[in-house]
Amino acid sequence: MPIVSVGRDKLFQSLGRHYTEEEFQALCFDYGIELDDVTSEKEMLQKEQKGKGVDKDASEEVLYKIDIPANRYDMLCLEGIARALNIFNQRLSRVEYRLANMQGRRMERLLIRPETALVRPFVVAAILRGVAFDPVRFASFIDLQDKLHQNLCRQRSLVAIGTHDLSTLQGPFTYEALPPSEISFVPLKQSRAFTAAELLQHYADNDLKLRRFVPIIQRSLVYPVILDARRTVLSLPPIINGAHSAITLQTRDVLIECTGTDLTKAGIVLNTMVTMFSEYCSTPFEIEPVEVVDSFGQSHVCPNLDSQKRDVSVSYINSCTGLQLTAEQIASLLSRMALTAQASPSGDSVHVEVPPSRSNILHDCDVMEDVAIAHGYNNLRWTVPQTVTVGSELPLNQLTELMRLECAMAGFTEILTWALLSQAENFGHLRRQDDGATAVSIGNPATAEFEVCRTSLLPGALKTLGANKDAPLPVRLFEASDVVLLDDASESGARNERRLAAVVCSKDSGFEIIHGLLNRIMEVLGVPVAGELGCAVSAAQAEAGMTYEWRPSQDSTFFPDAY
Repeated sequence: MPIVSVGRDKLFQSLGRHYTEEEFQALCFDYGIELDDVTSEKEMLQKEQKGKGVDKDASEEVLYKIDIPANRYDMLCLEGIARALNIFNQRLSRVEYRLANMQGRRMERLLIRPETALVRPFVVAAILRGVAFDPVRFASFIDLQDKLHQNLCRQRSLVAIGTHDLSTLQGPFTYEALPPSEISFVPLKQSRAFTAAELLQHYADNDLKLRRFVPIIQRSLVYPVILDARRTVLSLPPIINGAHSAITLQTRDVLIECTGTDLTKAGIVLNTMVTMFSEYCSTPFEIEPVEVVDSFGQSHVCPNLDSQKRDVSVSYINSCTGLQLTAEQIASLLSRMALTAQASPSGDSVHVEVPPSRSNILHDCDVMEDVAIAHGYNNLRWTVPQTVTVGSELPLNQLTELMRLECAMAGFTEILTWALLSQAENFGHLRRQDDGATAVSIGNPATAEFEVCRTSLLPGALKTLGANKDAPLPVRLFEASDVVLLDDASESGARNERRLAAVVCSKDSGFEIIHGLLNRIMEVLGVPVAGELGCAVSAAQAEAGMTYEWRPSQDSTFFPDAY
């Protein structure tokens, strides 16, 4: 689950009181979140750099690292956490988000060109007017974008957020898809203009953060780009914004645009951004809409701040929670979770209005969960389950455990190695060729040591031997784990295969040791040696070929014709 770092003092100021660490942990527990760590910027740098070369200017402000549920996108920033806890503590009533009245005023327009369907077809936008930034708010604004990109946006593959200083731009705006050679602009944190192709290559070669986003559009014939009326580039989604419209602490009018391949998620991301930071507008919680004209000429007003409405059965909530609450009591509890609720005239259901910030409410069970949180999980009745089930070990895991036990009793030491390794270790170091149809490759690996999923357990065992060359001989190691193989017949395109590997390092070949281990494994598995005199082979075993024999190996990893 995502972890959000917020300044303790700023958070307590927003909550209206000071908490001890234990009190705040209890509050977090009651709401269903968790205080993961208490630290500071300086302390985090000391841990990362092991106390060497820590910046003297690093802040010693106390930071709370709070673990947030993965579906609570509205709590990925200080503003969202403070607002949710204030409403929970009944210091604040539910916030009403509204669109600005544009009567007599020109609404900004964003036109979508048809060719964008080839790469990223959707875009939504909104404007925050009169925003009052300070360093803390500005940092929170940027951090929320990063958190959304990491979670809901799936590393910008589904949605990418762009924020711009509207005072530097002139509408109407257009969302186009152009050949890379026709796009040229000065990107953020750069001092010269790049073409789109040059920029992507520059990031792929030099920028550890942005290089992982380059493959999203790099192979496309056209790249998405947002332009204003003067053909000034606002952004090249999902890679980078233009330097011309960069927001600063002095920015007062902010244009937020979200491009993507999923219109629903783009709308959720936009709603999250504007609902969290509209409290800093000149008119709090008022968002200026933008008219988005799609490639078919149809006009849509963004953002959509309509409340989601649903009727939830009282009996359903009570049956799930084990409580006996009335509709009025349920409505009162839901008000602590930022939901507007009203009992029906008959009293058998509750009419619930979900604000645009609560995109996690998808089903009646989500409303029921909020009722349970507001009531307090510790206040729920303890009951004995009416049914009893007994779990059992999977047959494959049971067999693996038995084989591990046999290997250990044979004098072998178990190892557990990484499932990821470099391409050279998986193929070149074993004198094997990569045919491109065996190993699963990792897209944008964080390190050269984790490029592919292993197709053999042998590299890990050999690396372990290499790291223990000083150990007294003989060294006997084994591993029983999965390898990953490409498989077109699998739904995911790959499959796991459980394997057993054993190695012996001694002053002689140790062939008889490996031979004895294999014979013992096959003996306990009930697999006979092929053609062995006096060996009873059942008809089923013979038909399935369930026998084994030793043959010279032609594997390039081993010596030719070696056993």
